[in-house]
Amino acid sequence: MYGRLLNLASSALAEEEFKQESLNFWEEPYQEASKWTPCADKRYPTSLGKPGESDGYIMVSANGGLNQQRVAICNAVAVASLLNATLVLPKFLYSNVWKDPSQFGDIYQEDYFMRTLKDDVHIVQELPLHLKSLDIEAIGSLITDADIVKEAKPIDYVRTVLPLLMKNKVVHFLGFGNRLGFDPLPPELQRLRCKCNFHALKFVSKIQEVASLLIKRIRKFEYHAAERQLDKQLLGDFTPSISSKEDYVERGSSRYLALHLRFEEDMVAYSQCDFGGGEHEKKELEAYREVHFPLLIERLKNSKPVSPSELRKLGKCPLTPEEAALVLAALGFKRGTYIYLAGSRIYGGSSRMHPFTNLYPNLVTKETLLTYNELAPFRNFSSRLAALDFIACATSDVFAMTDSGSQLSSLVSGFRTYYGDGHAPTLRPNKKRLAAIFSENSSIGWTTFEDRVRKMIEEGQRVRVRGSGRSIYRQPRCPECMCRS
Repeated sequence: MYGRLLNLASSALAEEEFKQESLNFWEEPYQEASKWTPCADKRYPTSLGKPGESDGYIMVSANGGLNQQRVAICNAVAVASLLNATLVLPKFLYSNVWKDPSQFGDIYQEDYFMRTLKDDVHIVQELPLHLKSLDIEAIGSLITDADIVKEAKPIDYVRTVLPLLMKNKVVHFLGFGNRLGFDPLPPELQRLRCKCNFHALKFVSKIQEVASLLIKRIRKFEYHAAERQLDKQLLGDFTPSISSKEDYVERGSSRYLALHLRFEEDMVAYSQCDFGGGEHEKKELEAYREVHFPLLIERLKNSKPVSPSELRKLGKCPLTPEEAALVLAALGFKRGTYIYLAGSRIYGGSSRMHPFTNLYPNLVTKETLLTYNELAPFRNFSSRLAALDFIACATSDVFAMTDSGSQLSSLVSGFRTYYGDGHAPTLRPNKKRLAAIFSENSSIGWTTFEDRVRKMIEEGQRVRVRGSGRSIYRQPRCPECMCRS
């Protein structure tokens, strides 16, 4: 799609190969970022404290993949506190999409989770025996996503759920996808969500151990900035270390950029965009939509069609691998940059990735860095594989995303903001602005292209306090989650 720009990028990278980097996107551009520090685990005089006698039990069976379930867990903690209820350790629903039977204890450290939140909310591993025998649905205590609106307010829970809880002493949330809004919410509940996400949920040691091995291999050495809070939080006792930074530099360890390239077939098909694959691509994606997105097909029948070109102008199209490579080249990342690619199978496979690897050959994945046996305990468990991606992305020197709406990208960027101490840059393109830049691909000069892309990325890196209604998981810079010096 962008042959001319790719040639210009290739020439620019060749010219820059032995020059010092003029712009440094390996660092946070704004010093203000380092003034915000984690403090969601601190106690305040206004804290609610752990309630006395519980009004009943809340069960949650969370749907989705690893990252959707993580959000559901922390929302459940907040709802349990709101309703003065005891939370039963959340369960994960089996999905035909994710095909992963993993439960809480396969992903997160159960005891650590319960211990960290013990002063905030009652948590138990199982329902008491006298409630286990109840038919939850028959007594009217089964609450599905149809019963609670998306991003519900606290008052919705008080009106709808609390009476059932008081009457039956148990309620079961089935699905619980994004069912608690961000505002308005009492500050203490907001703080509790942050404490859950950033402090209470630690990956199990097996995930930490393999993630540590993965990162050592990306960096080609054992040292991995052991003093960083970010690494300690995610890798725990498996945080690699070395005697000195000087030794680390001398031995030639690599810094790396992690890229979450959301260009899987489901994402591509759902977007209804054109990616330059002609009639074959069009028919293939139409067939995929008919099988996997019947509700979308029905909605399209009853709505005015939007052309692929218009969708692209509106910034609704996923970035292709070649677009992602052009952005990195415009930002001045050299050809030899080590890039960790997170995510599932890229639509179009190696042929689609060729323009990317032609510009950036040092591309690695968990599958290329770990042996067959090392990956064996993870292979048929999408959530455990996603946890490896989460850690590799969060602890990278730079994290680049192509879709800011992705739950993985949101949670990773939030972790980097919270624990990064102002030294964990995230590159977040504005797809609408980028589409306008790419629309001039047949005539735009490389210097102009570089300048416009850099300005777009720098704008996205500005240090902002969380706005009303914005996710605290993605944007934790707010008084409830972080402290400003």
